[in-house]
Amino acid sequence: MRVMVIVKATPSSEAGELPSEQLLTEMGKFNEELVKAGVMQAGEGLKPSSEAKRVHFRGSDRSVTDGPFAETKELIAGYWLWEVASMDEAVEWVKRCPNPMLEESDIDIRPLYEIEDFAENDPQGEIRDQEDGLRRQTAKPPNR
Repeated sequence: MRVMVIVKATPSSEAGELPSEQLLTEMGKFNEELVKAGVMQAGEGLKPSSEAKRVHFRGSDRSVTDGPFAETKELIAGYWLWEVASMDEAVEWVKRCPNPMLEESDIDIRPLYEIEDFAENDPQGEIRDQEDGLRRQTAKPPNR
């Protein structure tokens, strides 16, 4: 099962306060454990929402809002993509994680949809085949 592990933003992360050398070292060790266990597929920290844009959709209209965004508790400061056997395994990994923030913080774990979840709406497998092709393309290094 694939999960997204979401590090929620805090006042310090939204203020752009960078982690200490000690925390960077601890997180690096934790990430090494995840990689060695074959769990971690990706992971990154995000800059504060003051450097972000939000695109709002209303039918065919689009509007853009510059950050920062008001509700810190609704923002994310980073993420991992993990492949785990179960939600319980993901919880156990997160419980081992160093606190990623300077203050109290939260980490959410959300399962990803897999193409099999949409099989009922894709009886011929055409969407599955398209997704498989896109995954193969994105696995190649970019030509930039």
